[in-house]
Amino acid sequence: MNTWEACIAVQTRRISTYPSRSAAATATATTTLQNSYPDVPQHLPDVVADDLPIISLDARQVAIGWNTRTWSRFHSIWLRDHCRCPKCFHPITKQRLFNTFEIPRDIAPLRVESRPTGLEVTWPSKEPHISLYPWSWLQRNSYDPPLSKPKSTSTEKILWGSKIQQAPPIVAYEDVMASDDRGLYKWLTNVSKFGFSFVSGVPTTPEATEELSTRIGFIRETQYGKFWDFTSDLAKGDTAYTTLALGAHTDNTYFTDPCGLQLFHLLSHTNGSGGATLLVDGFYAASIMKELHPKAYDLLSRVRVPAHAAGEPGALYTPFPPSGYPVLGHESVDVVDGLGGGGVGEGNSSSRGELVQVRWNNDDRSVMRGLSADVVEEWYEAIRLWNECLTSPDSEYWVQLQPGTAVVLNNHRVLHGRSAFDGKRRMCGAYIGVDEYRSKLAVLRERFEGSAESNISVNSNAGADSTLAAEETPVAGGSGGRSVWSDAL
Repeated sequence: MNTWEACIAVQTRRISTYPSRSAAATATATTTLQNSYPDVPQHLPDVVADDLPIISLDARQVAIGWNTRTWSRFHSIWLRDHCRCPKCFHPITKQRLFNTFEIPRDIAPLRVESRPTGLEVTWPSKEPHISLYPWSWLQRNSYDPPLSKPKSTSTEKILWGSKIQQAPPIVAYEDVMASDDRGLYKWLTNVSKFGFSFVSGVPTTPEATEELSTRIGFIRETQYGKFWDFTSDLAKGDTAYTTLALGAHTDNTYFTDPCGLQLFHLLSHTNGSGGATLLVDGFYAASIMKELHPKAYDLLSRVRVPAHAAGEPGALYTPFPPSGYPVLGHESVDVVDGLGGGGVGEGNSSSRGELVQVRWNNDDRSVMRGLSADVVEEWYEAIRLWNECLTSPDSEYWVQLQPGTAVVLNNHRVLHGRSAFDGKRRMCGAYIGVDEYRSKLAVLRERFEGSAESNISVNSNAGADSTLAAEETPVAGGSGGRSVWSDAL
């Protein structure tokens, strides 16, 4: 059995490559890229007034007994730091007002009580200060022990191969531009799940395409300009400005922080043919590598690859650090002493978290001077296997874009390329920052799918103290409407 027969066998057994749109929505056609986690309760029953949690207190911690088998312990200094009353946490700006560094190292509550609305804690201070922490918030943020899986940095991911051509994710331009934002949410949700999405019915003008781009967020300006409108005239020192074929790659491997989304729109193609667009799901290709070639996957996750953009005389881009970044970037998870890493790094096989970024552009790769002698041949074999995964007919999705259809893709996941062409081909598009995209998606998700848990709001009682009453209320519009107990905070 050759490599790709083995890959297809794995795909059939393990994740499927999107045989149809309806089937892809089922559990068998989806893979959620989340960290493995010990068996812990995924959901505790809601706290009710006639069955409140048991509370105990010692010199350093408050213990909460949710039931006879499940307890959480919170350090007193942690609780004081997370008071969300209006004196300690601004209800509009969602920023701390209380000085964390004024909390005594040995702080201990004067009194703790179970209330129907949450844990009430009375703190020692010149003026009476009472904090109230909603039960559901304490459950979601329990750390000793954790009572739920860590919040993933991403939503469900649907991995796909060439068969996605049967029913690719698409949304209408008029829906994306509608003022109710529902079409925009559908578009960005497509990108979150699939890594890309088409938009149909886009007016074939740069102005309309730029307006479409800014529906997501600020356009990110680079050495190629802000909004692109270009042909194959080598106006910029990059092969994108030629008629040459381009293999599957991600952009900006030479940046410390590669652009998050990129949007393309073919405005016209006259007096010629070719130029088909290639899309490859990097997360799908990586899943095949991990299954069939775990050692190669490990090398791609550890070995740093330097890169450069040097085609413009006035620009010379390299990432920082100059050694570059691995092809496969994972969320850092340090399992030693329960420390959780926050960035994207190579880590090691025992501390590697979720795959969150693919960086691959062999054309822009610089000198591999950082390789140790004992891994040189292994690394070249690893990228050979990686290239086989990317160029397999099973992985490649080819589509001939037509004027009026734009495509946006997640540059941290989906690789793109094109076939060679002749004639005059006019393209336009833009980069959008990954943080702007994630912010817009989070706000829309909060608006359209916000759960009661994330919508807990607080109202201060009348009186001189800072006692708070927690209640379930819808999130209102505007920056002040978001709950101070939101999961995002």
